[in-house]
Amino acid sequence: MGTGQVTLTDIGVRYGRRTALRDVSLRLGRGVTGLLGPNGAGKTTLLRVLATASGPDTGTLSVLGLDPLTPAGRRAVRRRLGHLPQNPGLPAHFTAFEFVDYVGILKEIGDREIRRTEARRVLEAVGLTADRGRRIRKLSGGMRQRVALAAALVGDPELLVLDEPTVGLDPEQRLRFRELVTGLGDDRTVLLSTHQTEDVAALCQNVVVLDHGTVKFHGTPAELALLARGRVWSSGKRADGALAAWRTGAGAFRNIGTPPTGADLLEPTIEDGYLLLLDGDREGADAG
Repeated sequence: MGTGQVTLTDIGVRYGRRTALRDVSLRLGRGVTGLLGPNGAGKTTLLRVLATASGPDTGTLSVLGLDPLTPAGRRAVRRRLGHLPQNPGLPAHFTAFEFVDYVGILKEIGDREIRRTEARRVLEAVGLTADRGRRIRKLSGGMRQRVALAAALVGDPELLVLDEPTVGLDPEQRLRFRELVTGLGDDRTVLLSTHQTEDVAALCQNVVVLDHGTVKFHGTPAELALLARGRVWSSGKRADGALAAWRTGAGAFRNIGTPPTGADLLEPTIEDGYLLLLDGDREGADAG
């Protein structure tokens, strides 16, 4: 399997007067990349462009060495792509197995036995072997999410585009999801949009932060955390002027911003760097 390289150059998307993406340039290789950003940042729009569900208004795009902006290129990308949308519309009257088998038909796996073997493989990978014969309407929300993930894995895709894949999963299911995705990232490109910074810390070799349709950060999780080095401290009460502060389980406050002299500095996390990146930008805009 190839490196699954994806290159976006000056990608722009508009919806009427609203700009969803502005001059987005990224290069994604093999491994798991986390996509962070507040609601409305443009994450789902970016994933839809990569999944060939919609096209950009400006810019160029190369996916797996193909041009998805041409009909032939788009078809070729879809054969090598796995996509889990944010709100997968699963047919309630299908069984889990029937739906995944149907996705195999759409992926042009023509041999019935090969297709059914593949359906059993991906359902086992997401822990649904025992429930593969149940109607989707009778499955819990977390189980439906796993059916959608199984469908994205059909055909052993070289590129996986996952939009909020852990929504509805309980803690044990999330741990199993992390184990699965870690293995998938060994030999393909995985782009995972999430609001869970702990998933990024656990899974991702790289992270992209989007805000207002632009790339605010692209680097490793450790580099994102380092943005908050010297800017996180502990105190007995909420510090005046902190950009963000909350009481921890130990009872002390964790503050982010500009610490006072002699403050008890803490080791920063990805979440600290992410919050400082976004709140620091907004603080600068307000000051301007």
